[in-house]
Amino acid sequence: MTDRELDEILTYRWPFVLRRVMADDSDDWLKGFVRSIAKHGKRAGWRPSVKQEQIMRRLVSELGTAPEQDFELIER
Repeated sequence: MTDRELDEILTYRWPFVLRRVMADDSDDWLKGFVRSIAKHGKRAGWRPSVKQEQIMRRLVSELGTAPEQDFELIER
């Protein structure tokens, strides 16, 4: 993963992944993982391990780009 890809994921896509995982009835391990990545991603020199990168890419492809299923219109 290049620095640019990592920045894009952490800045634009990871917040969506984090919200989705925390809102769903996901397992505790997954919730801990996405929080951990968000926390470590704030450190300037942090780089994900190979395994973390694989999981991050999978989560971004599954959760970070799909529109949210449950939404409520403010005005009807």
